[in-house]
Amino acid sequence: MIPSRLLAPEPGWRLDADVVVVGSGVAGVTTVLAIRRALPAARILLVTKSVLDDGSTRWAQGGVAAALGPGDSPEQHLADTLTAGAGVCDAAAVRALVTEGPDAVRRLIAIGAEFDREPSGPLSLTREGGHLRRRIAHAGGDATGAEISRALLAALAEAVHPDRGAATGLEVIEHALAIDLLLTPEGRAAGLTLHVLGEGQQDGVGAVHTRAVVLATGGFGQVYSATTNPQVSTGDGLALALRAGAQAADLEFVQFHPTVMWLGPGSRGRQPLISEAVRGEGAFLVDGSGKRLMAGRHPLEDLAPRDVVAKAIMRAMLDEGTDHVYLDGTQLGAQTWRHRFPTIQASCREHGIDPVTQLIPVVPAAHYASGGVRTDLHGRTSVPGLHACGETACTGVHGANRLASNSLLEGLVFAERIAADLARGLPPAAAPGPDPRPAGLLDPAIVGPLQQLMSERAGVLRSGAGLALALEGLAALGEQGCDKPDAEAWQASNLHLVGSALARAALVREETRGSHWREDFPEPRPAWRGHVVMTLGPAGLAPVFEPDLHD
Repeated sequence: MIPSRLLAPEPGWRLDADVVVVGSGVAGVTTVLAIRRALPAARILLVTKSVLDDGSTRWAQGGVAAALGPGDSPEQHLADTLTAGAGVCDAAAVRALVTEGPDAVRRLIAIGAEFDREPSGPLSLTREGGHLRRRIAHAGGDATGAEISRALLAALAEAVHPDRGAATGLEVIEHALAIDLLLTPEGRAAGLTLHVLGEGQQDGVGAVHTRAVVLATGGFGQVYSATTNPQVSTGDGLALALRAGAQAADLEFVQFHPTVMWLGPGSRGRQPLISEAVRGEGAFLVDGSGKRLMAGRHPLEDLAPRDVVAKAIMRAMLDEGTDHVYLDGTQLGAQTWRHRFPTIQASCREHGIDPVTQLIPVVPAAHYASGGVRTDLHGRTSVPGLHACGETACTGVHGANRLASNSLLEGLVFAERIAADLARGLPPAAAPGPDPRPAGLLDPAIVGPLQQLMSERAGVLRSGAGLALALEGLAALGEQGCDKPDAEAWQASNLHLVGSALARAALVREETRGSHWREDFPEPRPAWRGHVVMTLGPAGLAPVFEPDLHD
């Protein structure tokens, strides 16, 4: 069973706003700040599932990519992004990203983000996989996400509580899990229901009535047993949008980061990431015998796009019958590790490895969703009044495989595009109508089996037979209903919907392209250049393949 609406108590309180933004990472906070600048009189509500800095943004190690260095250009950045996207990027979306990206980064610097610089003053730019130029700006060596989050949240705090003490019309609610969209009888977004863990009036389930909803809830890495994503990444925004009738696209393209620290058999949950910026500085992959893994496999060798590297690692593991390979960064030296990668070095040492002198055991793990809620160039979804941004959205920028460090840039650029769209005219206020969708809920006990099933059947290695077994298993898990509405059951239901949609899309796409690897269809096929578009209707999930007609 896939519920069309989550079982929840009737709202016990109500708030009104012009715009509600769900999520407090780079996409959500940038959206709020940009709307605030464009519409200073608007009532804006930012809600976030945990505390403000508990999303994926602060964990980003590599940096933010933009054509900011000498000799680089948006056209070169565009070419690298299209190459990584393996033929299914939206070229117009990529062009918007790379042309507007440099100024978006400069605006981020203007509000206080401090990026690493050369002794002479310019930004210190590095390379990562798939980039032919050094265009990755980083902060604190390998703590770029944490610095960007700090700067954005400081600007948000000033916007909420300015020194002058005046009312701002901007409110923030933490510990607020978005449950479902509120819809008008015509199917337009008119708000959402929330569950807030707090004190006073805004406690338990409530309703927010609003003219526009922006989803910036991040990804869904927790659908797998091992991921780089934080615990909060349970696909809530994607699931909410699907239940409201929105289109999703490219869900089969899940990027598995090739170098995540292997913590031993049976390790679960968030795993330590070893940024590919380490390979950008000269580290390389080796197999158990010490032989270089990427030599001769790709012109960029260890800096090949992530899907190429992840597949090479998986092939080596299958050939050798092992469950990990190694990253050799011993030639970088103690100073580079200490100054360039202090966070990663500390994480390695916490797990008993000194990367200055020892090899790091690594394995691919679920990292980034290239697909999501389908949007246009202004962040608008197929549901009027609903926008999406960041990893929640499928803007078409990433195609079949995200180019390294494009995600933070996407959040910045398309957040500002959403704000500009809303500034051109907020939708008229409208009251939500009765919700005829049947409600349901799944037992939180399904989460562990679901994650194992997805990892085994819909992970890096996929086949038609394996995906069919995944869908059978997911259908069985969907029969384990629950009548106790709480955060665990809502998140379990969201993970089940997202996992089911992902597996259906992966079964439909009968080819290998980008981060989608089908063992039974090992090559890309021109006929599959296009998008698997997913909707949820009364009969369940309905995938449709839309060929790309633009050459």
